[in-house]
Amino acid sequence: MLSITCPHCGPRAEIEFLCAGEPVARPDASAPLDGAALAAILYERDNVRGPHEELWWHRHGCRAWFRVVRDTRDNAVLP
Repeated sequence: MLSITCPHCGPRAEIEFLCAGEPVARPDASAPLDGAALAAILYERDNVRGPHEELWWHRHGCRAWFRVVRDTRDNAVLP
């Protein structure tokens, strides 16, 4: 089980959190989007092997959203 450090509550067990995956940049609202561009924004991810940033939600604690850097090779949370 992972130990994730919430910026507000400190170190907690992984079961208290929900991972929302890698952060996605939102498109400009004034730019037109076709179906392929919208599908790319919604579904395509980098699937990095190694350290990458993820969004996590502390659902059983302070309910804050924050970013965590996790290494996908060994599932270790990096500082």
